[in-house]
Amino acid sequence: MKFIADAMLGRLAKWLRLLGYDVLYYPAIDDRQVIKISREQERTILTRDTRMLQCKAVRDAVFIRSDRIADQLLEMKNILKVNGPDPGERCTVCNNRLAAVTDRAEIKDLVPDYVYHNFNSFMRCSFCGKIYWEGSHYKNILGRAGEILRENHED
Repeated sequence: MKFIADAMLGRLAKWLRLLGYDVLYYPAIDDRQVIKISREQERTILTRDTRMLQCKAVRDAVFIRSDRIADQLLEMKNILKVNGPDPGERCTVCNNRLAAVTDRAEIKDLVPDYVYHNFNSFMRCSFCGKIYWEGSHYKNILGRAGEILRENHED
């Protein structure tokens, strides 16, 4: 599934990218541009904007009711058909694919010394160059996402 999130859902876009979903997010574009991109690229719109849902040009959209990230992930749970995290290989910043770093020496000056010496596996964004590793922050976020997605949520 491919998504485009409106300006109100930046955090959700980032979390979904962390879980491996293809989510475009441009904080400064208007509704017409979101709709145009969604149609051109066959993406489902994620929105909190009820006016956007009323637009006849909108073909496929999901209305996100909550403004809390945990509740937003729960709302997405049934759409994504997931019960836990499935870490993906997408950049949380720009949504492009990550590639494994095969030569650690090439990132030595791009990460803190502690990270370089204590982690063996790194990923790098093929577009923006951001470097990722499985540190405690990453594990904590995936753990929290897993807890949320496994919850039995009753409305």
